[in-house]
Amino acid sequence: MADWRPMLNRRNGGIPRIMGVLNLTPDSFHAASRVDSLESAVAMASRMADDGADWIDIGAESTRPGASAVDPEEEARRAIPVVEAVRSALPEMCISIDTRRESVARAALDAGADMVNDVSALSDQKMADLVAQRGCPVCIMHMQGLPENMQDDPSYGNVVTEVRGVLKNAATRLFEAGVDPSRVIADPGIGFGKSLEHNLALLSAGRSVVPNERMALLWGVSRKSMFQHLLGREDTSDRLSGSLGIAARAIDLGVDIIRVHDVAEHSDLFSAMSALEVD
Repeated sequence: MADWRPMLNRRNGGIPRIMGVLNLTPDSFHAASRVDSLESAVAMASRMADDGADWIDIGAESTRPGASAVDPEEEARRAIPVVEAVRSALPEMCISIDTRRESVARAALDAGADMVNDVSALSDQKMADLVAQRGCPVCIMHMQGLPENMQDDPSYGNVVTEVRGVLKNAATRLFEAGVDPSRVIADPGIGFGKSLEHNLALLSAGRSVVPNERMALLWGVSRKSMFQHLLGREDTSDRLSGSLGIAARAIDLGVDIIRVHDVAEHSDLFSAMSALEVD
C-alpha cells in the first residue's frame, strides 16, 4: 500500500495534489479518459504517474449527467483487475476507487486501493462502517438527485449553505463511526445537480463548503459542461484552457486535491506558478 497520508493535503506553497482520472467505462463524458483493456489502463496510469499525479482515481461507472446505473457486479468486474494491475505496476502510487457501492469499495480496497471516492456521499449505508474498519481516507461528494436526472432542474435556496449542510451530515456519520476528520475529504460536486451559477458560487466559496477545518477539499472541474455554458466550448476536447484557469484559482481558495484528466498540463501549471515569488 502507498503512503497516502501526505497526499491528503496541499504541498508547501498551497499547491494542490493532482488526482488523475482513469475511466473504465464506455460512456464517460470525456472520451480521452476512457480505457478499454488492462494493458491500456496500466499504460495510462503509468503515464499519469510520470506526469506528476499524486493519485490515480479508478472508476467503472459513469456518473455523467444522464448516465444509467451500472450493476455492482459489472462495476467490480471492470474495476478490480485494474486496481490490482495498477497496484502491481505502481506500488508507491496512491489509488482511489470511484464508487457509490460498499461492495465494490471493499473489493477494491482488498485489491490494493488506498481511498474511497464516493460521489453519493454515503448513499450506501454500509460505506461509513467500511471506511472506519479499514482506516482509509474517503471523499464525500455532494450530488443533488441521481446522474440520470440531476441536471433536469437543479434548484437551491443558498447553494453554498445547502451543499455544506449535506456534506456536514455525511461527515458526521463518518465521525460517529470512528473516522478521524483528517481522513475525510469534501467535494462540492461541481456539475452534479448544479447550474453554471451554482458551480461558480461553490468554486468561489472555496473552503467555506468544508464542514470541519481538519477535512481536506477536493475539486473535480476538469473539462466539465460548465465550460460549455461559461465559454461556449461544446466539445470536451476544447475545455482544457478553462479547466486550467479554474485550477489556477485553487491555490488561493484552499483546495487540497484537484481531480483532472490532463495531469501533465496541470502539473506544469502548478510548477510554473510555484516558481514565482509573490509578496
